[in-house]
Amino acid sequence: MIQRRSLLKALPVAAAGGLALSACGGNSGSGGSGGSDGSLTWMSMLHTPTTPDAAGPVMTGLQEHAGVEFEFQWVPDASKEEKITAALASGSLADINTLNQGMAAVREPLASGLFWDVEPLLADFPNLSAINPAIIDAARLDGALYGIPFQKPMARYGVLVRQDWLDRLGLEVPHTTAELEEVAKAFAEGDPTGTGAATTGFIDREESFVVGFRSLSGYFGAGDRFELDSSGKIVPAATTEAFKEAMEWYRGIYEAGGINKEFITTQKQNQQQAIAQDKGGLVVTGLFEAKNYVALANEINAETEVQWTLINDITHEDVPRRILSDTSGGMGGLMALNTQTLKSEEDAKRALGLIDKLLDEKAFELMTNGVEGTHFEIDADGAVTITDQTRWEQEVQPYSSSRPSDQVVLYKSTDDYVNLANELMAENDEFAIVNPAQSLSSPTYDSQWTTIETALNDAYNTFIMGQSSMADYEATIESLRGQGLDDITAEYTEAHDAVS
Repeated sequence: MIQRRSLLKALPVAAAGGLALSACGGNSGSGGSGGSDGSLTWMSMLHTPTTPDAAGPVMTGLQEHAGVEFEFQWVPDASKEEKITAALASGSLADINTLNQGMAAVREPLASGLFWDVEPLLADFPNLSAINPAIIDAARLDGALYGIPFQKPMARYGVLVRQDWLDRLGLEVPHTTAELEEVAKAFAEGDPTGTGAATTGFIDREESFVVGFRSLSGYFGAGDRFELDSSGKIVPAATTEAFKEAMEWYRGIYEAGGINKEFITTQKQNQQQAIAQDKGGLVVTGLFEAKNYVALANEINAETEVQWTLINDITHEDVPRRILSDTSGGMGGLMALNTQTLKSEEDAKRALGLIDKLLDEKAFELMTNGVEGTHFEIDADGAVTITDQTRWEQEVQPYSSSRPSDQVVLYKSTDDYVNLANELMAENDEFAIVNPAQSLSSPTYDSQWTTIETALNDAYNTFIMGQSSMADYEATIESLRGQGLDDITAEYTEAHDAVS
């Protein structure tokens, strides 16, 4: 029997249920033509090698369902930043534009008058008016909503642990940071594989400071990149006492051999391979990744029986349960409406009506699974299976990143890891901690944060590896205050106060 957080056997992977592609920002120079009666244009990102047939079954079905003529103007994801910058500079925007407001090149133009503030118009649309208010909050910029947010889970991360290793060593599933530390050290000191091979606990990678460890620091009370402190200031999470407490904890695990020694040079692909090769039994990642680690292990050895447990409720001492958002508070970018081509409120409502229709279950099914009987089937248990993988990849997959929401329907999968991950990610919404600065403006952040974050990252790496002290890390923070850190705090705090 499958238990809530523990899967006791390796399970097959289902493509449909495991789909988790993100919406990203972009543009091109094609321009919009929506007006009062023209076909709407939508600049969207392409995450696949080829574009889908505009006369194919998915696009045909979407147009019929929406009752609006529209076309996608595809931009390869690899060139999105160049295309965004060029389109914003030239004004050659589509009617609907997929944008990522986290990009510095996007934030200023958003508020320049190029795009509609759509919030006053949402009440007329049943799906748009039902968007989670927390996601709307995350999508605002200095109090205005310059597009419809792509909706994603609020927080997808957790800790994956090898259940078969726990069983072999007689350990329980960890649910506190102290228990997690015990497991990491036991995996390094014991023989969890039963082969005598060298193993460790966490397999981390070079982005530890901004990915894996960042998520762990949230259990200690640190914020999502920035946080509102007790004095009412917006400060970087990496400067807080909670973050530094988490660093001390993580260094202790590293010194005991519970983290891969070479993590600062380990790339994501190498991290995944190390996990699949039984070199470590803990990973901080998206809960949806469990199925992928099973598949990787089976590629190496088809006879292996990898058993993962998914954990989303780690806590630290008296800190209330929490999880840092890895999706900008469930906001995967914006569908921004061009004021130059959609000149009237009526024009803007035509575009909003299209997006609203794409949030219906029928449209979501088309953009996720395709056409039943052609691309997928549903078995007697209600689980979705892709029947023609090649055709699905060509005709359906390109549309997945343009879905206005990832969560209209959570289809049952033939893979229980997928079903459990979906359940736990939905549960995370209640405990998600979101960056309060992402909806605010700071010119100094836009120009200086990359340099500041690199310095903090380097100081973090040397501390965890035992090459520096906490005093050295704090000295780095102090040295950065005059290099923009204090200005960022002041600007974000002023912006926060202005909209609070």
